[in-house]
Amino acid sequence: MTPMKKLKLIFALLTLLISTASFAAAQSEQRFAELGDFKLESGEMIQDCKLGYRTFGKLNADKSNAILFPTWFGGKSEQLTDNFGKDKMVNDARFFIIAVDALGNGVSSSPSNSRKQPGDQFPRFTIRDMVNAEHHLVTQIFGIKKLHAVMGISMGGMQTFEWMVAYPQMMKLAVPIVGTTHQTAFDLLLWSTELKVIEESRKFDTSDNAGAALVGRIHALALFTPAYRNSATPPKEFEAFVKKEEQNYLDTFNADNWASQLRAMMAHDISKKFGSMAEAAIAVKAKALIVVARQDMMVNPDPATDFGRLIKAELFEVNNPCGHVYATCEGGKVNAAVSKFLMQ
Repeated sequence: MTPMKKLKLIFALLTLLISTASFAAAQSEQRFAELGDFKLESGEMIQDCKLGYRTFGKLNADKSNAILFPTWFGGKSEQLTDNFGKDKMVNDARFFIIAVDALGNGVSSSPSNSRKQPGDQFPRFTIRDMVNAEHHLVTQIFGIKKLHAVMGISMGGMQTFEWMVAYPQMMKLAVPIVGTTHQTAFDLLLWSTELKVIEESRKFDTSDNAGAALVGRIHALALFTPAYRNSATPPKEFEAFVKKEEQNYLDTFNADNWASQLRAMMAHDISKKFGSMAEAAIAVKAKALIVVARQDMMVNPDPATDFGRLIKAELFEVNNPCGHVYATCEGGKVNAAVSKFLMQ
């Protein structure tokens, strides 16, 4: 090969690498779907509704490799990216992933960013409303008729359960992870306490992060088990731990957004339109892998487990002191199980 041909080959390879990198970067950029005036279950409207999302991987010709991955409580689509890639939960070399920002998270339409319905003027929405907005994104924006899978973690798992009964023909597989079909009394005690803190704080504090520090403490109580917290945080490090937790919430917390998603979760019950969980189970068509954390103190695992039995789902149970944040202890095992399930 002549020096000139070698130079041309090197230039071509560099061009390919640069264009590939640019394409990957563009895929992970924050994008928005305009939904117009979006009607909610209540009959109210979110005016000029928008839904944030990011995509990873490539949609194949027949659009059969798409996976929808909604955000967890308070989460944003950019925080989901650690779950995508080779040897991770979802292989973006094989699947086209739509990471979607749930309503109320501060990216999609929320009390904090609505120009026409700011703050407490923003209408209350439900988990079903989140799912209906996501369905619009999938079908109207991407033109996808059937998803390979819907999956999500925590509140993303709640949305996944809702997808299973709201649009049963729309997915081949479903993977709710540490989610629930409905709230137990213990769950409601946690969520209602956080909401009460925000509502009471609002009486004397009109700032965006009203109640943030105390909500952060309450949330920290439920994320991990006492055994994990005792081992991870020696008493001499307690003050530093609490200060860091509080500061994290003070820096990122928006009281109106947090309250809006709290209310959505508190009202969550996939059997509402069916009369019973047994009737709701009959509606499910997707093959499901249900992941629960047996020591979860934030989202009780029993409703998900019980529903799994009704629909004859595969059950993957982790039992470790990391509780709701199972990945801190056994993330690799869960990733491997989910990745294998998705290959069907």
